[in-house]
Amino acid sequence: MPRITDSDRQRLREAFDRQLEAGLHHGAQLAVYVDGDPVVDFAGGTTGPDGGETTTDTRHVVFSCTKPYAGVGLHQLIEDGEADYDDPVVDHWPEFAEEGTQKADITIRHVLSHTAGIPYGEFDDQAEQWGDWDAVVRAMEDIEPVFEPGEQPAYHSVNYGWLVGELVRRLSGQHVDEYVAENVFEPLGMDRTSIGLGPDEDDDVATLSGFEVFDRCRDPGEGLGDPASESAAAFNNEAIRRAVIPAANGIGTAGDMARFYACMANGGELDGTRLLDEATVDLATTTHAETESDGALSRPARYGLGFWTGGLANDMFGSLSRERMFGHAGLGSIFGWGDPELNVGFAYVTNGIREESWEHAARVAGLSDAVRLALLE
Repeated sequence: MPRITDSDRQRLREAFDRQLEAGLHHGAQLAVYVDGDPVVDFAGGTTGPDGGETTTDTRHVVFSCTKPYAGVGLHQLIEDGEADYDDPVVDHWPEFAEEGTQKADITIRHVLSHTAGIPYGEFDDQAEQWGDWDAVVRAMEDIEPVFEPGEQPAYHSVNYGWLVGELVRRLSGQHVDEYVAENVFEPLGMDRTSIGLGPDEDDDVATLSGFEVFDRCRDPGEGLGDPASESAAAFNNEAIRRAVIPAANGIGTAGDMARFYACMANGGELDGTRLLDEATVDLATTTHAETESDGALSRPARYGLGFWTGGLANDMFGSLSRERMFGHAGLGSIFGWGDPELNVGFAYVTNGIREESWEHAARVAGLSDAVRLALLE
């Protein structure tokens, strides 16, 4: 008997459609792999307020779900012997810090586990320069730690990608978007996914919406405020979409993301393609840092090396979350996860941005639970 039956798919489709009907985003995709096979690939709604039909091929900005893609590229280079996790970043990027300074103690492991101590800086607010990689490199060379490296887990929302991206470039000689395309996306058949839009690609990406006061469900009396609308406007900007932002402007589909997590859940191999050794996957998806209160996320957090890990109350992995589940969220209700015990890859992608993180967790967790309960029945 198949592990996901037709009646299971019908119940999942109903849960997926209910979230669209609530009106909190215009369009969405849900994809699930089980034992390496695609078993769910849903799409619904529209590509924006005035958009056409959302299909399974519709590309979306996936925000921070980009981080594991770039991270896997760096893991590959470490497997190839180009670096080691405990190498100081300055060993491969000498201009990153002056010898003998606190910053010179930052290692690659710190970068991947969000413990580098440079979670934010002035460059976070200089989006007009994000398309200039030379400016990116200078900003990371100029930034100073706000925490002692290795001591304080703190989500590096944008800096993670700049650091990983430049390390990939220094170790491989290729720009991070090119390296990841050639060594992660293409081998795995993730044909609709990239880090940023290529110069010759049409901008056919779904339009993001930051929902305003009377668009909101259940609580119309309080406005969403500026953050969501500003983020939507920024990432609807073609210049931002065409930049290379390895922590934030991945563009792709739920189907591709679920395929990526199916590969990771299966020990780094899928359909004869191996992205990482199983031992590397185990290392990357094990908790390396944990905090009760990560200010940037406004909640407790567990970090692997390039992935979040599960098992926390009210996380997006669902009420059945366990620490050996791993994945990553993007702004809004975008989330992908892998479960090595059940051999599942899951991805949910939407084009609506809202500010309340608790609501995103509840909505994604509901779909995560529905998938896992179907498999456990």
